[in-house]
Amino acid sequence: METYVDAIGAGDTAGTTTVKKTKLKVMVAIDESKNSFYALEWAVEHLRDVISAEPETDQEGGLLTLVHVHPTYLQYIYPSGGTDSVPESMRKAREENTNKLFTRALEICRGKMVKTETKILEGDAKEMICQAVEQTDVDLLVVGSRGFGMIKRAFLGSVSDYCAQHAKCPILIVRPPRETSTSKQ
Repeated sequence: METYVDAIGAGDTAGTTTVKKTKLKVMVAIDESKNSFYALEWAVEHLRDVISAEPETDQEGGLLTLVHVHPTYLQYIYPSGGTDSVPESMRKAREENTNKLFTRALEICRGKMVKTETKILEGDAKEMICQAVEQTDVDLLVVGSRGFGMIKRAFLGSVSDYCAQHAKCPILIVRPPRETSTSKQ
């Protein structure tokens, strides 16, 4: 099964068609959850033909954008911007965690020869992801599913549900595999 987008050439006069493989711009939203990394691994594995950086003839380059959103809760805890060391230490810890997150994600992408860029945003994750989709004009958004039940999703909201309704591009929600073990521990 081929996973690339075919664009049929219009200038063919000999009765045959030419196929040009077009690479896609794909965005994957990641956070610290294992489900977001499962979504990234799934996207890199299954969409590798449309986003890989392997040099091939007659192809435009694909791109995978990794987006991570920091919540803005610090501004509510420290509205003055915080000149003491607590907010600074929290910012440093957040920066270290983000560096570890992107290091892990970029290793996955490099292993599959995928051209990757990273974006760090701040705000409400679901709104910022949709805004990034619109600004970068991506062809596909990939997000993981945390698997919230109906009640948790109603109270906490769901980034994937929101993006499915508001993103200005197709969205792929990758659910983690079901546990194959029938024994309960």
